Amino acid sequence: MIFSRLTRAKGTASTMALALAIATGAVVTTAALEAPAFAAKKKEKVAYSKAFIAAYQPLQTLLQAEAPDGAAIKAALPSILAAIENEDDRFAAGQAHVAASQKLNDLTLALQGLELMLASGKVPAENIGIYNFQAGQIAYKYEDYNKARTYLQAALDVGYTENNPETFIAESYFAEDRDAEGLNYLTGVIQAKKAAGQPIDEAWIKRGLSIAYNSQMKAEAQKYATMYVREFPGETSWKDAIAILLNTGGYENPEILDLLRLGRRVGTLTDGRMYMEYVDAADYRRLPGEVVSVVEEGRAKGLLPNDDPYINDTYTQAAARTKADQADMAGLMRDARAPSATIRTVMAAADSLLSLGRAAEAEEFYVKASSMPGVDPALALTRLGIAQFDQGKLTEAKATFGKITGNRQPIATLWTVYADEKANNLM
Repeated sequence: MIFSRLTRAKGTASTMALALAIATGAVVTTAALEAPAFAAKKKEKVAYSKAFIAAYQPLQTLLQAEAPDGAAIKAALPSILAAIENEDDRFAAGQAHVAASQKLNDLTLALQGLELMLASGKVPAENIGIYNFQAGQIAYKYEDYNKARTYLQAALDVGYTENNPETFIAESYFAEDRDAEGLNYLTGVIQAKKAAGQPIDEAWIKRGLSIAYNSQMKAEAQKYATMYVREFPGETSWKDAIAILLNTGGYENPEILDLLRLGRRVGTLTDGRMYMEYVDAADYRRLPGEVVSVVEEGRAKGLLPNDDPYINDTYTQAAARTKADQADMAGLMRDARAPSATIRTVMAAADSLLSLGRAAEAEEFYVKASSMPGVDPALALTRLGIAQFDQGKLTEAKATFGKITGNRQPIATLWTVYADEKANNLM
């Protein structure tokens, strides 16, 4: 089985590229957090209490010293907290804590200061978002994830979107091993962005895919795999998406074959293991022509060795059977068209033709098989869709894939995504 390269980093945000100051322990924007000026607060009338002013002045002197005395500053802070009588006092006490945090390089003081300022209701409207974000950022750093979510959501609620507060919120759930909640939140963010016509961060989808896969959340992993190729089609996303389905689907050879057929058409069969799995899934006794072409392709790419006894023996037997099948194909097609034809005969004709690259003729028999008693409808429809896809009948193929339910549905969905991709490339 193919194994995905996806890895998990619980409790971190490395895969989401959180280019934020948490990594260094710094507060993002501190220039706006100045020590209080008691004479006037920037065009706004203030009413500091006398007790607060008296308590603050010794701290102000300590903060302005060329060589700050950290112990003395910390010892002075409780006195200004005790002296708070109104919201202006509270706001100024918050500023003082932030100023102290900068002097002492202590983010716990910065968080306390931000909380005081926000609680005062005196933060200018234009700063409410950034202050909430900073508070959430610091709480996240100190693993107080519930508090972090509260402040980060408050930042979002007032329209603050810089530095992607959503990524912190999602990561806070993952850090607590609450993966389902985190993925649910992240999915909602992605869907909202898409509905609003806003760009989606590829790192969000990759992170969701990694979490879902490593947490063995099959449905979520498959959903994110599909989302990945739909939003960011390319060799990497297709290779990961196909690997995810191979590893999570619990598929047998018929399903594996149709998934690797997609991989072959997309161009993501890039190692010998995948070619060997394709050879085994196709089975030289059933689809020898396809086995021959797959082995030849793998050898041409240097991914299958020319001196491997198993490959050589499989190839030899497949080549011999291919000649026999081609000689018998007219008779098989005649038998499959007969009114008395069994489902086994009709499917054999369809499968042989598809494996030989005769998609138009294969379509005829898949159409017939799909309405016959005893048919596996999902299998027949999958291969009918592939036959239509190979003819360039993309609209018909998508309609066919859309009818598939059950464990083949994720495979059909990926085929649909690729049909859309091909159609868009033709525009």
